[in-house]
Amino acid sequence: MRQERLTRERLAGLDEKARFALGQGRDDLAEAAVTRQLEFEAQAERLQAVQAEAEQEAARLEECLAALTGRKAQMEEELASFEIAQRDAALGGDGPTRPGRRTERKVDRAEAAFDRAMAGAGGAAGVARTDAKAAAKVAELEVMQKSAVVAQRLAALRAAHQGGA
Repeated sequence: MRQERLTRERLAGLDEKARFALGQGRDDLAEAAVTRQLEFEAQAERLQAVQAEAEQEAARLEECLAALTGRKAQMEEELASFEIAQRDAALGGDGPTRPGRRTERKVDRAEAAFDRAMAGAGGAAGVARTDAKAAAKVAELEVMQKSAVVAQRLAALRAAHQGGA
């Protein structure tokens, strides 16, 4: 908000200066003021774009954090089940060295759950790597687009400059 207000004030001040310069017969100074005005407008647009990107990135990161928090809770739950099943297997059973069938099944289920959790953790990292590669390509595309817009504006400024001279 403060930055937008300052930009509006600068633009208004430059407009006033351009009008004054024209009134004094100084077209060169008026042109310089208008050129500076265009630069401020372009800078304001870039700042708004950066702010919008930052807000989108913050929202995306919040979503990722929520997903990771949920996945962590799930993995902790599965690990706790695994540990309980291991304790049950060590303490109970048909004899001192061989656990009962029911306990074996619990251990098998807990191990399978643990294996799924560990595989899921690896899978989540794979997805993040893919997302990071895609995000890098999108960022590169955005840089290319910004460069093209800058080139267009410079051409327009040069044309305005040559047309006014």
